[in-house]
Amino acid sequence: MKKTEKSDNPLKILFADDEESLQELMSLEIPRMGHEVTVCPDGLTAEAALQRNTYDCLLVDLDMPGLSGIDVIERALTLSPEAEAIVLTGKSSLESAVAALRHGAFDYLTKPCKLQELEKLLKRVVEKREMNNRYRALKHQLQQAEGTPQLVGNSDALQKVRDRIAKVAPTNSTVLIRGETGSGKELVARAVHEQSLRSQKPFVAINCGSLPENLIESELFGHRKGSYTGANEHRVGLFEVAHGGTIFLDEIGELPKSLQATLLRVLESGEIRRLGDNESFEVDVRVLCATHCGLEKMVTEENFRQDLMFRINTFEIMLPPLRDRTEDIPQIAEHLYRRFHAGTSPDEPLFTPKAMKYLQSQPWPGNVRELANAIEHATILCDQLPITVDHLPQRFNSSQVATVQSSERAAMTLQELEMVAIQKALDRYEGNKPAVAEELGISLKTLYNKINQAAKLDKSA
Repeated sequence: MKKTEKSDNPLKILFADDEESLQELMSLEIPRMGHEVTVCPDGLTAEAALQRNTYDCLLVDLDMPGLSGIDVIERALTLSPEAEAIVLTGKSSLESAVAALRHGAFDYLTKPCKLQELEKLLKRVVEKREMNNRYRALKHQLQQAEGTPQLVGNSDALQKVRDRIAKVAPTNSTVLIRGETGSGKELVARAVHEQSLRSQKPFVAINCGSLPENLIESELFGHRKGSYTGANEHRVGLFEVAHGGTIFLDEIGELPKSLQATLLRVLESGEIRRLGDNESFEVDVRVLCATHCGLEKMVTEENFRQDLMFRINTFEIMLPPLRDRTEDIPQIAEHLYRRFHAGTSPDEPLFTPKAMKYLQSQPWPGNVRELANAIEHATILCDQLPITVDHLPQRFNSSQVATVQSSERAAMTLQELEMVAIQKALDRYEGNKPAVAEELGISLKTLYNKINQAAKLDKSA
C-alpha cells in the first residue's frame, strides 16, 4: 500500500457506512492521512453526531438502513452547512451519482473505493476550505481596513520598529504591539504577517472593543445554529477563518474578563470550540495583539489576567506616537494625499512650506489617523495645489490647540491632549458620541471611559 502523506490542514470527517469492514478501515486510514474521523454505523447515528458537533467533511454511504446517505446530506445542510459531502455507492450508475450531486454532494466514489482516490478528494476539500477562508479573510480585511496601507517614514524611531518586525516576523511567537490610538498598530501587525512564513495565508484583524460583549465569543470562535438566542445560522469564527495564518486582536485590553481565560486556553492548547459544540478542534493560528492601555496597571486593578499578559507579551514592539517622529510627517502627508488623489504628478508641490511646517507643529493626539482626516479635509477644500494653511481643518486654529502649540504644550499630559481632541470632536458632532468614537478610531466604550476619567480628575482638582 502506498504510504499516505499527512495533511497540513486536518479535516473533521464524519464517516457513515453499515459495512463493518469499511468502518474499521476508515478508522485506521483516515487518521493516517492526517484527519480526524468519527465513524458511524448508520444514518441515524450520523444524524445524532451532526446534532452534537460540526464537521468539515461527510463521507457517507448512499444505501444505509434508517437514513440513506442523501437523507444525511440533507440533514447536514441544516446542521453542518460548511461541510462538504462525499458519497460512497456500490452502484456505478450515473443516476445515483447525479442524485447525490443534486442534493449538495461535493463528489462521489464507487465501491470498492481506492484509498488514493479518497485521499485526492480530501485534498480537494482542504483546498476548497482554504479558498473559502481566504475569501472570508479578504472580505473581513476590506471591512476593517483603515489608516495608511504601509508604514511610511524614515525616522530613527520608525526604523527601530522595522528592525524589531524583521526579527520577530519569521518566528511563530505571539507579539504585543503597544502604541497610542491611531498610531498604526494594525500596520505593524500586517508587516509582521507579510514578512512571515504565513504571508500566503489569511490575515484577520478584529478590534476587541468594537463588539458587544455578548457577541465577541461567537465572532472569535464561531457558533452552531441555535446555540443561543439569535443564532439563526451556523457561523465560522475568525480563529477558524485565520487557520494557517495570523489573527490580530486589536485593543486586547478591551477583551471582557470572562473571555480572557478562554483566550488563554486557546493560546496554550491551540484548540477552539464553537459555541454549542461539545468537542474542540485544533487551529494553526499565530496571534498578534495590540493595546493602547497600560496592561500592567490593568493587572494591578484586576481588570486583566496576569497570566494572559505574560502569554501574549512574548515579544513587544512599541510604536512611537506621531509627535515623536515629526520628521516623518512630510512623507506621510504626501503619501496620504496621493492615496486620496491618485494620478498627481510626482514633481508637483503638494503643500506650501508654511502648511507643512504647520502640520509638523501639531501635537496630533489622534496620531496618523487624525493626520489622515486633516489631509482628506484639505483635499476637499483645495481646488488647486499646493495646499495652504487655510485648507487645513479650522479646529487647528482653536484657542485650546493654539495653547498646545505654545510653550505650554510640553507641560500638558497625554490625557489632556486626548481630551482636547475629544472635546473638539464632541463640539463638531454636537455631542454625538458614536460619531466621535468613529472619527477618533476608538470604541464607544473607550470614549466613555476617557470622558469619565476626565470628569473624575476635574472633581478631584
